[in-house]
Amino acid sequence: MAKASRPSTLAVYLYIPNIIGYIRVLLNVVGFAVCFENKKIFSLLYLISFVCDALDGWLARKFNQVSTFGAVLDMLTDRISTACLLVILSQVYRPGLIFLSLLALDIGSHWLQMYSTFLVGKSSHKDVKDSSNWLFRAYYGSRTFMGYCCVSCEVLYIMLFLLAENQTENLPAVLAAAAKQTGINILLAFVLFGCIVKQLVNVIQMKTAADLCVLYDINKKQ
Repeated sequence: MAKASRPSTLAVYLYIPNIIGYIRVLLNVVGFAVCFENKKIFSLLYLISFVCDALDGWLARKFNQVSTFGAVLDMLTDRISTACLLVILSQVYRPGLIFLSLLALDIGSHWLQMYSTFLVGKSSHKDVKDSSNWLFRAYYGSRTFMGYCCVSCEVLYIMLFLLAENQTENLPAVLAAAAKQTGINILLAFVLFGCIVKQLVNVIQMKTAADLCVLYDINKKQ
């Protein structure tokens, strides 16, 4: 039986999911370039990029074009775009340290998770079946639950950006005002809950990944 032909380097770079990844990068560059000039255009481009994030994974599985490069590109695009938005929010709202702390937690937890994944020989950072934490397993074990939490975070950040009328807004005051508006208050509560769960998962992820790194060192010395 003949072996399947080995794809060339160029072929992998031109996988359909990876091309979508390049488009996401372009959408984010254009969006952030005009974010203060046209909030609606920025929000639209950002959300389209976020939708593409779900689309590229589905296409990768459908066309058997899953690649390590694509996974890294996808995570980098996610982390950088979210980081840029959080930096903008930290400049718009007071206290800005809240958003910078969320940025540090997001990058730190995902970097540690990715590093520890390869350290222990797993093929995916989403493989947490052996974790003792039920929330961590539920998050990565259910695409629907994970999707809800991720979408909630991004929608909340976009809502906060759109709600800010000045560049020195008071975060509690804006949230209180939004909570009084019918319709917006329901959406705000829905996405705020998902965002809080996502941050809890990030904390668990950071601690779990750090433990794996420490255990790896201990086992090496035995």
